[in-house]
Amino acid sequence: MGGGKAALIFGASGVSGWSFVNEMLNDYPKKGIWTKVHALTNRPLKQEDSLWPTDPRLNIVSGIDLLKGTQEELEAEIKSKVEEVEKVTHVYYLAYKAQKDLHAELLDAVDMFRRSTIAMDHLSPALEFVVLQTGAKMYGCHLLEDHPTDYIHVPLKESFPRLKQPYHDLLFYHPQLDWVTEYAKDKKWNWCDTRPDIIIGFVPNQNFYSLGTVLGIFLALYRAVEGKGAQCPFPGTAKSWVNKSNDSSSDMIARQTIHLSLTLAPAHKGEGFNVADAKQPETWSSKWPQLCAYFGLEGTPPPKQGDPIEVRKYISDHVDTWYKLESKYGLKKGVADSDLTFKGFEYFLLTQFDFDRQYDMTKTYSTGFEEERSVMEAWGVVFDRMRQGKLIPPAH
Repeated sequence: MGGGKAALIFGASGVSGWSFVNEMLNDYPKKGIWTKVHALTNRPLKQEDSLWPTDPRLNIVSGIDLLKGTQEELEAEIKSKVEEVEKVTHVYYLAYKAQKDLHAELLDAVDMFRRSTIAMDHLSPALEFVVLQTGAKMYGCHLLEDHPTDYIHVPLKESFPRLKQPYHDLLFYHPQLDWVTEYAKDKKWNWCDTRPDIIIGFVPNQNFYSLGTVLGIFLALYRAVEGKGAQCPFPGTAKSWVNKSNDSSSDMIARQTIHLSLTLAPAHKGEGFNVADAKQPETWSSKWPQLCAYFGLEGTPPPKQGDPIEVRKYISDHVDTWYKLESKYGLKKGVADSDLTFKGFEYFLLTQFDFDRQYDMTKTYSTGFEEERSVMEAWGVVFDRMRQGKLIPPAH
């Protein structure tokens, strides 16, 4: 784990990528490791808006389209914009292009990863490690009630077999992994894939999916409308209230992934690792009261009768109050009703993810990583950053 490492993060302003840049600039795992951090973002991002430390090691690069042009043209663009790209030792691929057309999403996801990895392999002879972030879809969690409990069951382990057909070919992780396994087999650099569940993190630039952002806005607005100390029922179902899962905060994803990328031996080339906040799972029944308390509210179970609060509808119904908060506290405009957010995804996560899907974290914690984080050590940091970034009102 010597010094002189240079990182390049694809998708640096996303809900995962932001924390990778932040952890490195804050010298994780120790001072002297990272000499350069290249943060690649699709949309423009100013350093002052990013909340990343002001640091000469940071190089924010915006506007590189991983799907545009030939492979040679992509490599030329990266070389022209990433100073000393030939010294990059670690690549973290966290980019994602959200689309409603699943076939187009699959093709683009594979092409983006393939083209970017080939580019960095060609451009940097110093390359040591590549990370591909996948996720809980590897275990069929996205299939909801159709998830395969006969051969994939809790706790979810990295050693479980892949999804069977027809689900196998609908998941872009599989062709991504098949391609890099073949491409990297004779390369001197190592690689792994990491598998978070729902990612809890801060995004300065808005994001298609960010549960932390949406719930932070919802709870801040609920406090403004209903008042301090008001009861706030869980906006999900009775089943999702008690199901077990492991939150994956972006800070812990970054720390665990960085640890793996700096310590994994060649014998573990191409292996998958679950990444999450703690060894033991939590439930919404344990988390919701703590999240609400941060905003001066009393978190209560979902209603026994009738439908739960729908987060997006509540925000829409009280958007005029939100506009007043924007004006009063100088908040960034357009965050609560952004077109960049996939409407309804939080309803999906809070109501239809109503089955146990807890991780087995043995493999990751057997690599020498020891840190664990509590619910509010994970969520509270996100809300703190949202306040600092003027996405939600300050404490009052």
